[in-house]
Amino acid sequence: MSFALMMLGGMVLDLVFGWPGRLFMLIGHPVTWLGRTISALERRFNSGSFHRRLAGGALTVLLIILASTGVALALQTALPNGWAGVLIGSVLAWPMIALRSMHAHVSAVARPLSAADLPAARNAVSMIVGRDPAQMDSAAVARAATESLAENTSDGVVAPLFWGALLGLPGLYAYKAINTMDSMIGHRTERYEAFGKIAAHLDDIVNWLPARLTGIAYASVSVRPLHALRVMVRDAPRHRSFNAGWPEAAMAAALGIRLSGPRTYEHQVSQEPWLNEAAPDPQTRDLHRALSLYRYVMTLCGLALGALALF
Repeated sequence: MSFALMMLGGMVLDLVFGWPGRLFMLIGHPVTWLGRTISALERRFNSGSFHRRLAGGALTVLLIILASTGVALALQTALPNGWAGVLIGSVLAWPMIALRSMHAHVSAVARPLSAADLPAARNAVSMIVGRDPAQMDSAAVARAATESLAENTSDGVVAPLFWGALLGLPGLYAYKAINTMDSMIGHRTERYEAFGKIAAHLDDIVNWLPARLTGIAYASVSVRPLHALRVMVRDAPRHRSFNAGWPEAAMAAALGIRLSGPRTYEHQVSQEPWLNEAAPDPQTRDLHRALSLYRYVMTLCGLALGALALF
């Protein structure tokens, strides 16, 4: 059975349907199921000394991965042969691929920016980034949304497709479990520094190659791909994130803008280095151009999966 074809089918289903609101009201979403389980384990095991919290976090990671891959392996083993199996596998892959939702979230920022409605744009961008939007001007809003789009292209689409195409449903579900744990507990705060350490490091590992592939994809669909690749290789290591700098630096070079830089989290200014520093700040039109590049990269992913399915 072609894992790549299953992932391509999941992409198509997400592109056409997203995750319908009625379906969410009826059964929720697999990521929310994961989230509730992670929260329950965190309440149970995140207490005591540093080493006790570290061990509790490691146990949580182990249990979540074993449960996710076990369910996925059972489902995959039960799939029928032929096209019926591919179709059912595509349906099972569908909720783990966030192709449409990311585009929708960033478009929700671009629309009020285009209408010069800065308060609405700030509210929309607060849904996808953790920084304080209250003091953002239009350039800062556009920059935050563009960075989120670049980073989440890797986390939300490319990495799930990569691991799914490589290992099937177990790879896809395990990746989503790891990424969800990182987003929930992989923070450098007093509460999660010990408990989330294993989850954060594991997320760095599984995103290492997909993040770089995403950067290459963004560079390849730009008008100056070699320039974008050079900027990516030069600037990505400056980013505070082990992986996010690669798609973000490629996006910055592809659009001819600068990204990252200082930002405010909970009234504290974080002095982050610039990516593609000599370029100007992004404008509203650049956010629309970023969405266009995103669509090109998604098309490239679909073509790559189709090609893999032929071999």
